[in-house]
Amino acid sequence: MPGSLAANARVVSALGWRSVRQTFRRPQLAAPILIFPTLLLAVQTGGAGRAIDLAGFPEVDNFLSFILAGAMVQSCILAGNTGGIALAVDLESGFTDRLFAAPVSRFTIVLGRLMGTAALGAVTAVWFIVIGLVFGASFDQGAPGMVVMIVLVSLSAVAFGGLSAAIALYTGQASVVQGLFPLVFVILFLSSAFFPTDLLLEPARSVSEYNPLSFIAEGIREPVIANLTWKSFGEAIGAIALVGAVSITLSAIALRHRLRVG
Repeated sequence: MPGSLAANARVVSALGWRSVRQTFRRPQLAAPILIFPTLLLAVQTGGAGRAIDLAGFPEVDNFLSFILAGAMVQSCILAGNTGGIALAVDLESGFTDRLFAAPVSRFTIVLGRLMGTAALGAVTAVWFIVIGLVFGASFDQGAPGMVVMIVLVSLSAVAFGGLSAAIALYTGQASVVQGLFPLVFVILFLSSAFFPTDLLLEPARSVSEYNPLSFIAEGIREPVIANLTWKSFGEAIGAIALVGAVSITLSAIALRHRLRVG
């Protein structure tokens, strides 16, 4: 049993590292994760910076400090989507079929991809933290808060990556996985990632109050604009766990379907 676990761990590690290298070797996979959220962050910060003067807006030094968490959530969703696209490409090329024939747990193939997605999530978190430091975002919790942000973003990337992996395994088509992002993007805007829930109009406000993305964004944001509380951190972890449980379950079901139909 220990030998089997060690072998599976090595497979997960190797596939995770391959996933990271595969992403950065293909500009069409790497560019959206960093460039698109960064450009949107710049546009929103420059165009909506006066929003912090609105009554009811949280006390922040600048709009960048508030919206930085939204950019991180958007980026980790894209990282998860990119992982699903790459998995679908592996299915289309026959690479995954060769892995299925290897004497290892079949789910290590999915876990390896998700570990790579977690690493990409950490990279995006560091990227936006650096942007925040350069352009004047206030990190009230300092280095410990930054570590919490990196952990939350990495875990979020895994949770969302599981959804993309499930669709990739079930359909085996990269184009289908790629088409998932617009839907998730709409759900992201129906959260507090880019604007406070209390200032949203109905029905967006009601949706935002129960949207798991709102809890995740607030947990990532709190180390930037306020003192991190166990309540906010716990709600963020709970939301990630909920999304992750659903996505991992769907991935397992899709994997069984893939193994059955070939």
